Amino acid sequence: MPGAWPQKPGSATLPFFGVQPVIVDEKGVELEGECSGYLCVKNSWPSAFRTLYGDHERYETTYFSAFPGYYFTGDGCNRDKDGYYWLTGRVDDVINVSGHRIGTAEVESALVSHPQCVEAAVVGVEHDVKGQGIYAFVTLAEGVSYSEELRKSLIKVVRDKIGGFAAPDKIHWAPGLPKTRSGKIMRRILRKIASNSLDELGDTSTLADPTVVDQLIALAHS
Repeated sequence: MPGAWPQKPGSATLPFFGVQPVIVDEKGVELEGECSGYLCVKNSWPSAFRTLYGDHERYETTYFSAFPGYYFTGDGCNRDKDGYYWLTGRVDDVINVSGHRIGTAEVESALVSHPQCVEAAVVGVEHDVKGQGIYAFVTLAEGVSYSEELRKSLIKVVRDKIGGFAAPDKIHWAPGLPKTRSGKIMRRILRKIASNSLDELGDTSTLADPTVVDQLIALAHS
């Protein structure tokens, strides 16, 4: 809440009045202090939605089955030593690389911290050794051209900020990313391009600019 307590850029800060967030591990055990895990809400809270119209069973399954007794937000989260919460991204956007669970948002954040990268989208692809590899679509700043040196520089940024295990296996230069008219990145399409499943792209008519898909496919085979 701006002005109510000190801000930390990038953080969701502290709990709002009446909301009791908790971070739990994979077994649903609450974690205390500085930690990383799954963000849930304990008990009810003001203005909480109580059902899905016409499908209450789906409401219960989606939000209360993963960790019984808690409302599961679907987000990964870190809590720092000051009690501030940091969302790491949707847990269904997690890549398992050699046993390391990596949120795509973490890698994307590291990539866009590079001064010549303006946007990034990361997806997981099958990898014979690591289980999953990291495939990054990167949009460069205006006037910046692709180079092997830049590719290595981007990978180094990720290594320095997260660790070597999070280094992208593939950097795919992207003039743009496939987005809906509301600005949501269509990761489903990116996964298909990354895995070369081009006959399974599905409907692209909802994209703000469908030609971006053709450009990405052409670059993948160049």
